Amino acid sequence: MGAGLWAQNESDERSLLRIYNGLSFQQDSVFLLNLRFRLQNRFGYYTQMDDTAAPGFEARVRRLRLRLDGFALSPRLSYYIQLSFAAGDQDFVPGFPPHIVRDAMVYYTFSPTFYVGFGQSKLPGNRQRVISSGNLQLPERSYANQFYNIDRDVGFFLYKTFHLGKVLLHGKAALTAGEGRLFGVYNPALAYTARIECLPFGPFQNSGDYSEGDLEQEPTPKLSVGVTYHYNPNTLRVGGQIGAVLRQPITLTTAIADLMGKYRGWGLLAEYFRREVQALSPTDTLSRTFPAGHAWNIQLSKLLARRHEIALRYTQIEPPTSLRSYQSFWRTYGIGYSYYLNGHRIKAQLYASIDERTPILRRAGFRYRLSLLGQVEFGI
Repeated sequence: MGAGLWAQNESDERSLLRIYNGLSFQQDSVFLLNLRFRLQNRFGYYTQMDDTAAPGFEARVRRLRLRLDGFALSPRLSYYIQLSFAAGDQDFVPGFPPHIVRDAMVYYTFSPTFYVGFGQSKLPGNRQRVISSGNLQLPERSYANQFYNIDRDVGFFLYKTFHLGKVLLHGKAALTAGEGRLFGVYNPALAYTARIECLPFGPFQNSGDYSEGDLEQEPTPKLSVGVTYHYNPNTLRVGGQIGAVLRQPITLTTAIADLMGKYRGWGLLAEYFRREVQALSPTDTLSRTFPAGHAWNIQLSKLLARRHEIALRYTQIEPPTSLRSYQSFWRTYGIGYSYYLNGHRIKAQLYASIDERTPILRRAGFRYRLSLLGQVEFGI
């Protein structure tokens, strides 16, 4: 049996078999269990600057996670489990029990560049969604991610890496149920997801293409460009894998393009989303408020003296013409500061943002909102 406590970037796409962080227990070469936990404690203040509502405060445990991963019988046969215990981290849907299980995957590795998985995990969607919430440089993901991401699902996953000289190509695909973590719902059809990523200058240090901010201070430029296509026919949920349950199924098509760039402490994350819907039912009012249209999210950051980082965010959401009587344009202007005690594992964050929203015509809503957030992350 062995144990270790180390720091490493976390990836939610596969088991960690090289133990650089967490608490590990190993029995010869036939079993490995790695245990990790992390928590995010948050305090926030919100005020609608046009006086449409009274200011409000937020004080809660945003996330409390337990992660278990390792292998059994052989390192080729690995597993990954992640559980959530904070109420706001369980994607509650009225009429259904809380979702404690976030990830439950079994993987088989054919080679260092090819592995497959079966179970529940994040789909290979937009980069910020696949990045662990523990590796974010701001307390929360963007509103573009909130409205347009394809989240988690249950099914089969495939990952393949190609080496073309110094250039890396990561191919990812998934065949899934299409209803996310909402168990107990009949699935009229399956969902299909494909993603390709190109790293023209080779790999990032410490898996930095899936960690926000250039904490490694890359000595040479690094870039990763990704494209995702997702087709979810006859889904019963507003956002496909997420959101309220609809009376009648709809078909969602989501296209995503993103990039991550890093160099000498500078970091750039950019994402573009486009979603189309078919088979809208005029009698289903929920179908008028689901996320369709297109959106941008851009973040630029600079690491200062290794522990201090400043990050800027701009987000823009534009609904389709057919739904502009029910949805609003949205823009977010944000600035954040992070103080890293042990990389992303132990850090303190401050964030201020102004949300600008064109008033929704058929229900009350703010035009401008100021948000102030403070958050502490602690984990192993």
